[in-house]
Amino acid sequence: MEIRVYYEDTDAGGVVYYANYLKYFERGRTEYLRNRGLSVAAMARGGIAFPVVHVEINYRAPAWQDDLLAVETDVLEIGKSSFTLTHRVLRVNDGKLLVEGKVKLACVGPGRKPIRLPEELLQALKA
Repeated sequence: MEIRVYYEDTDAGGVVYYANYLKYFERGRTEYLRNRGLSVAAMARGGIAFPVVHVEINYRAPAWQDDLLAVETDVLEIGKSSFTLTHRVLRVNDGKLLVEGKVKLACVGPGRKPIRLPEELLQALKA
């Protein structure tokens, strides 16, 4: 997916504020699943949520206001009740890798108790 950097995304130095990349990762995950026929919002309405339990992130180069960024999302690992995705953020005009990371998410049901990944989610992740 592509994201344009707006003034509100930047810090006092004029670069994307470091924590905003976590928002970009979140959007990438949501669109990754949407493109495979799953709605995170619909799963939440059904009582299933995906809290982040671990994040690793490497900042390689800055993004600036008005840059167009590409967020790439891929599956790294699938467990019984969790999954880990990788994310890469690149500047579109030069293809430069700006940020890369991985995010592990648990699958929880009602009462926020861990549950097995639903079959439709498993299929989407394996696709």
